[in-house]
Amino acid sequence: MHWTLLFVAALFEIVWAVGLKFTDGFTRLWPTAGVGGAMLVSTALLALAARALPIGTAYAVWTGIGAAGTALAGIFLFHENASPARLACLALIVSGVIGLKFLGK
Repeated sequence: MHWTLLFVAALFEIVWAVGLKFTDGFTRLWPTAGVGGAMLVSTALLALAARALPIGTAYAVWTGIGAAGTALAGIFLFHENASPARLACLALIVSGVIGLKFLGK
């Protein structure tokens, strides 16, 4: 259950990070409100997950999924660089998250 909360929190982190692109420097009301809402949900779910998970693991997984997911969203939505080296680095982040999940205890 707590891992599910953490995963959903990370998805909301991706939403707010990608949403920043649409706020135009926080000058557009609805995208800015959406980013703020996603930030609140993401942080609240992280806090709930951290009740039962080690905070170091929870935070590392949250930021890792958020970082890798945001980078992938940038590649697909905004046609950002998808070089083999960049994809390899993203794979390292994902492998670290998987390692924390399964080797944490």
